[in-house]
Amino acid sequence: MRRFALLATAAAMTAASAAAVPAFAQTTVVSRAMPVTGNTPEVCALQRATLAQGSQVNFRALTGNLLQIDTLVDPATLATNAASARIEFAAVCNFPHRIRLESQNNGLWQTDGSMNQPADGFAYALPYRAELTWGEVNGALDANANVRRIAERRFNVDQATAGEVELRILIEAGASNTRSNAPVLAGFYRDTLRIFLEPR
Repeated sequence: MRRFALLATAAAMTAASAAAVPAFAQTTVVSRAMPVTGNTPEVCALQRATLAQGSQVNFRALTGNLLQIDTLVDPATLATNAASARIEFAAVCNFPHRIRLESQNNGLWQTDGSMNQPADGFAYALPYRAELTWGEVNGALDANANVRRIAERRFNVDQATAGEVELRILIEAGASNTRSNAPVLAGFYRDTLRIFLEPR
């Protein structure tokens, strides 16, 4: 009986010691990644034109996108009057891109059909210069009025750009497609300038 009691006591002590030892702690870290993504497309935006205050000489106020010369010719000589204006467009491109300046007629040409044949010594188209500033780009388009056609200039922009596209239009006194200071034939003269922000 004594031997059994000692064995029973030893077994009880072993069980108690085992219960006092804490369970083995887990050391492996478990994780799971959850990506969050989005996408911004390549976009350019160009707002409506505004006329820079105090910049115009012999131009009327901008009406929508229409810029009208106040007095096209000198009333005494009928030669072209000088005129200039600076127009601004708020713009942004979020990628490297290209800006393109296009003249539809390569100068101011008659558009109302009033002229059937050029007259000797008279101008029937008027050249002008369009100067462009956008970010790192400073360029110009000379619409020389030699031939009625589309004329354009293209400029690469190597980085995303935000700010103002500035366009300055310059008509020299006496500008003519025949000879300097030639009188200008009667009629309605027009050209359309277009600005493009586009991929290269």
